[in-house]
Amino acid sequence: MDNLHIDLTKNTPKIDFDATAGVLEFKGKSYPENSFEFYKPVQDWIDLYFKESTNKKTLVNFDINYLNSSSIKFYFDLFDMLETSAEGNMYIEIQWHYHADDDMTLEVGEDFKEDYEDLNMILIEKQ
Repeated sequence: MDNLHIDLTKNTPKIDFDATAGVLEFKGKSYPENSFEFYKPVQDWIDLYFKESTNKKTLVNFDINYLNSSSIKFYFDLFDMLETSAEGNMYIEIQWHYHADDDMTLEVGEDFKEDYEDLNMILIEKQ
């Protein structure tokens, strides 16, 4: 399975998915003009990864400092996919990074953690 890399832009996050290592990373801001169009290949890759991966553990790093409402919809769909995969035999750890002075990003992470109690989610304050 090929890895996935999408470069950071002004409106979209850098996305690095390493299928062999089982590490998926999102970093930057997420407010693309068309969230569905931008995230469709990401969603397809993740779906394929969870179908084909032999990894017993997957680490998902979120270092997103802004999400618009349509991006949040994708992230809810993503967390649904992660939760379904965690119900199988895969251990999934989610690291949600936020700045100490960024209450919004912290609140979004807390909401995900509350809504997806079965996922191993860690909120990490950045300095």
